[in-house]
Amino acid sequence: MTTTHRTAPAHAASSSTQGSPGGEHGPAPLTSALRVAGGVLTLVGAYLPWATFVLNDGAYPAKATLEFFTEPFGVTGFRLHLLALGAAAIVLSLVAVPGRGRMLRALGVGIVAVTGVNLGYLVALGGGFGAVTASDGDVAFGALVTLAGGALVVAGSVLGGGAGAGAPRYGWRLHPVAECGLLLVVFVLLLLLVSALLTSGGQGGAANVYSGAVFLSFLAAVGGAAGALNASGLLSWVAAVSERHHVFSVAVLLVCALALPLTGAGTEYWMTVAANIGVYAVTAIGLNIVVGLAGLLDLGYVAFLGIGAFVAANLSGAAASKVGLSVPFPVVMVVAAVVAGLFGAVVGSPTLRVRGDYLAIVTLAFGEIFVRSAQNDIGGLTGGSNAIPGIPPVEVLGTSFDGPVTLGGLELPPGVLYYLLIVMITALVMLVFGNVKNSKLGRAWIAIREDEDAARAMGIRTGPIKILAFLLGAMLAGFAGAFFAHKTATVSYESFRFLESVTLLAAVILGGMGTIPGAVLGASILFVLPEKLREFSDYRLLLFGIALILIMRMRPQGLVPDRHRRAEFVETSTAKAAGS
Repeated sequence: MTTTHRTAPAHAASSSTQGSPGGEHGPAPLTSALRVAGGVLTLVGAYLPWATFVLNDGAYPAKATLEFFTEPFGVTGFRLHLLALGAAAIVLSLVAVPGRGRMLRALGVGIVAVTGVNLGYLVALGGGFGAVTASDGDVAFGALVTLAGGALVVAGSVLGGGAGAGAPRYGWRLHPVAECGLLLVVFVLLLLLVSALLTSGGQGGAANVYSGAVFLSFLAAVGGAAGALNASGLLSWVAAVSERHHVFSVAVLLVCALALPLTGAGTEYWMTVAANIGVYAVTAIGLNIVVGLAGLLDLGYVAFLGIGAFVAANLSGAAASKVGLSVPFPVVMVVAAVVAGLFGAVVGSPTLRVRGDYLAIVTLAFGEIFVRSAQNDIGGLTGGSNAIPGIPPVEVLGTSFDGPVTLGGLELPPGVLYYLLIVMITALVMLVFGNVKNSKLGRAWIAIREDEDAARAMGIRTGPIKILAFLLGAMLAGFAGAFFAHKTATVSYESFRFLESVTLLAAVILGGMGTIPGAVLGASILFVLPEKLREFSDYRLLLFGIALILIMRMRPQGLVPDRHRRAEFVETSTAKAAGS
């Protein structure tokens, strides 16, 4: 039997009793008119010309487009996205639902963002605002109309009130089979969305001259839709359902990750990028132990990844290696992890006497010492400026991991075996260290992070436990480094500079300190965004930085926050609300 009920927090219930439905307390007819007008203008603007010059051998937008999708409504690409956002804004303006104000604000921001990206790109492509205004007086009103439409939707949501209220919470409980079916549909849709994001505009900004604008436009549309779903409370409910069926969710996510090569992202380029993301995801999980759980700031962590990579390179049988040994790949990974862990214990020893900024300086010095030593080829183990090339690929039963694979009549791209292997490794690492976090050791790390003196007073041996955090984090990085060496076939000191440590630290903070899935998500975002923004060349780091600022402004606790940090931010926001 299926039972269904819904609960809402007190602040949501109180807000819904004021003024118009949906938590609004402004002039309802005026705000509704603004929202509907904004949605209608968005629909109209999607069909109007967006530029006065010829693009893609046709009048814009009849043949000219920044994307090449199907045409179910006579439009393509970003105009199709605007149609969807505009239609959703109109429907929500006419239907009273909890969280409607915040949902409409997210949709309006999405409309403005999609319009802004494409308008800015067309202006740059046309050499100025002549892209929308011709010398003969002809004006392309499409972008201007949709921009006004998005602004009206945002204005209506803000004036109507309720836009700043928290998302409603639902306590619906369906039959377990129905909930598992729902999760299966959600994860399959998520897989298709990831594939669409990766392939939008081509691979890495190299397929066509519009790839950067295509990706940013698609990302803006997805962001607006995701913001609306989050404001509705549905995403929180799906997350709660996923938590109730944790094992099933993990299994389906693993299957979806393994199925990525069967989607549009199943190319040699994206398999290479995805495999590298897996390497940095495993490394970020190790750093999350040190920084996220134990609260020890490590600015030289990438050195452990380099140690594992150089150990693997010297034991792989590469011609440039001075060791001259050829050890099986599984053994190499274990040896690389052990050696990196020993270095981690050595570096962690000073944590018994220093903390905070002084610890950061010690770890930063270790990272620089490693890079300089590798550059100077100390002991002949790093190759110096010549690196160590020619590392043989992994082979199993005569099958090379860097070649294509044929399964029946399906031919998978080269490098897919490396991707499948790193997915399994990442899943295993997430499983093991997810349990470690909830163990006695993990709780001891969290206690040290919150207050080391109080933890010591409660009987926790803080010194050995902090060293153990460094050791385990370094072992994970060394383990990933061994995979990295065989995947790239060349190991150079240039791959382990200070900037890489900063990027890994940003991945941990962005994903959510202390959460294992957050480290994986943060690493994925930080290594996919630069690839998709390659078209912008010198400006891609600027855009990358702006994106990080926006994400952290909207989600300061991280994309997948730890329950402790989530509670801290809830208490902070509650205190601010009480003080105001």
